Amino acid sequence: MSANMSRYAELIGRIFMSIIFLLSGFNKIGGFAGTQTYMESIGVPGMLLPLVIALEIGGAIAIMIGWYTRWFALALAGFSIAAALLFHLNFGDKVQTIMFLKNIAIAGGFMVIFSHGPGDLSLDKRQGRY
Repeated sequence: MSANMSRYAELIGRIFMSIIFLLSGFNKIGGFAGTQTYMESIGVPGMLLPLVIALEIGGAIAIMIGWYTRWFALALAGFSIAAALLFHLNFGDKVQTIMFLKNIAIAGGFMVIFSHGPGDLSLDKRQGRY
C-alpha cells in the first residue's frame, strides 16, 4: 500500500472505530433516564452516566481528529473491556456473547491505535505529539 493510501486508511480507521461511541453517547443523552436505570439495575452507579457520555462523545471526537489519540484510545479500550465485563457476561444468550466479543474486538482495535499512534492525518502529528 502506498504511503498516501496508508495515511487515509489510518484516518478512515479512526473514524470507523469512533462512530459507535459518538452515536452511543448521543443516544444516552436522548435516553438518559432509561440508561441510568439500566446501569443501576446491574449495580453501576447512575451518577457515572454523565462521565460515560463525556468519554464516549469526547473520546470519539478526539480520536476522529487525532487529538491526544493514544490516551483516548487507551481510555476507550478500557471502557470497552469494562462494558463487556459489566453488561455482557450472559454467555447463555447468543446476542450477549456477540456483544461481549464486539467490545473485546473494539478494545483490540483501540490498543492498535494506542500502540501505533494516529498517523499522519491527525492533530497529534500537526502539533508534534506523533
